[in-house]
Amino acid sequence: MANLKSLKLRIKSVKSTQKMTKAMKMVAASRLKKAKQAVESSRPYAEKIQEVVSELVSNVSGRGNLNDKFPLLTGKGKDKTHLIVILSSDRGLCGGLNTATVKFAKNHIDELISKGHEVKILCVGKKAYDQLRSLHGEKIVDTIFGVFRGIVDHESAEKISKNLIEKYDKDEFDVCEVIYSKFKSAMVQDQICKQLIPVQVESKEDQEQVLESSMRYESGQEQVLGDLLPKNLTVQIYNELLENSASEQGARMAAMEAASNNAGKMIKGLTLVYNRTRQANITKELIDIISGANTV
Repeated sequence: MANLKSLKLRIKSVKSTQKMTKAMKMVAASRLKKAKQAVESSRPYAEKIQEVVSELVSNVSGRGNLNDKFPLLTGKGKDKTHLIVILSSDRGLCGGLNTATVKFAKNHIDELISKGHEVKILCVGKKAYDQLRSLHGEKIVDTIFGVFRGIVDHESAEKISKNLIEKYDKDEFDVCEVIYSKFKSAMVQDQICKQLIPVQVESKEDQEQVLESSMRYESGQEQVLGDLLPKNLTVQIYNELLENSASEQGARMAAMEAASNNAGKMIKGLTLVYNRTRQANITKELIDIISGANTV
């Protein structure tokens, strides 16, 4: 039978853990509210700038001017080397979010390799790096840590965007894709793979006639398109960082709530065992006293 002192210490330990998980849940809930507002505000902007790029692409390509001037859009005629940017958290205790992202990434990497592509990996967030370095360590060409430790800002997205453009200009990769967790709710996050370079746009070009935009661009559509493509890349990365951040806080809040509930169940079970053990000890002592009295 369990010792009363050890049971008491264990109950105290579980209660202490429960206090921490409840506190972490409250912190995650507060951060989730801010992250949710940020991602909901960024989505329309990211969609609109993509819309403008699509419209410009349709008009410029209709004049036959879509050529090597826009490598971020048209690519370089190769797709041999793929750079996979994997977004994950810098901290743990967020359920199976990072594991799901890494599993999704591994499947995508295996698929690319099976098709004969060379794969390179850029890890944004420490947890993906920790899980991938044993299996795909030689493919990891760069790491960026600390982005998700505080508030995700536009400056971080700009740095990542410039880093990708520099690598692309140096012909270090042909195609760049990002894998991240898209926020749906605190309980649901979807793993998404999206191509960043070359930019994928929905062309509005008609085979017979290209509809001219109702907007007029003072510096010309080609000039605006050239300036807008790097900015669009930064905005898309910023939106994906916000999506991943909101997913992390939602997953952490759900995980800490589940941990608190499990701790509560464990405390109830241990308390029941403690009371039964205590009662058994009292009964045993009474039996010993009565047996001793009867022998006198």
